[in-house]
Amino acid sequence: MSNFDITATFKLLLIGNTNVGKSSLLLRFTDDAFLPPDEVSATIGVDFKVKVIEFEDKKYKLTIWDTAGQERFRTLTSSYYRGAQGVILVYDVTNRDTFDQLANWFHELSTYSNGQNVVKMIVGNKVDKEEARVVSQEEGAALAEKLGTLFVECSAKTRQNVNNAMEELVRRIIESPDLWQKRPSPGTVRPTGNANAASGGCAC
Repeated sequence: MSNFDITATFKLLLIGNTNVGKSSLLLRFTDDAFLPPDEVSATIGVDFKVKVIEFEDKKYKLTIWDTAGQERFRTLTSSYYRGAQGVILVYDVTNRDTFDQLANWFHELSTYSNGQNVVKMIVGNKVDKEEARVVSQEEGAALAEKLGTLFVECSAKTRQNVNNAMEELVRRIIESPDLWQKRPSPGTVRPTGNANAASGGCAC
């Protein structure tokens, strides 16, 4: 597909503690696939995948960055916040600590985005494990309201709400043209899309 067919390119980030399922959400959305737990390994540093979606007869290229949740990789990821239009903060509904850590991730986002206004969404993953749930949907919704973010619960394993979450995030970005429509300098032509975007990503 030619970049001239693309209306805009959006940079999205997945952040959150390790083992919350960030990479599984990414793999489900981009490839409609899911790896069993014994085949999953932690993301090392930062990786990303590319997906093109269509809204109202216009195509948008998404570069979705999957960031490592381990503390030792924090210095590797700070630069990747810059230029993002959307950020998904992921927690595991069966792990209270991953939910409690969202405040720290939100603080990191605020620090490294340099005041840039981005669309934020809190995602509670692994709702397929309802019997092991320790964080209620009401708690997640209340935190999202407090922090001023979108909120959804989903399951990378069963596909539940994964596409809906991503599409809602993108829709909100499209509805905020100040996030992605750059004013060209006088005498210049604004290019469409991003010719430097490349696909990649891990299957972890």
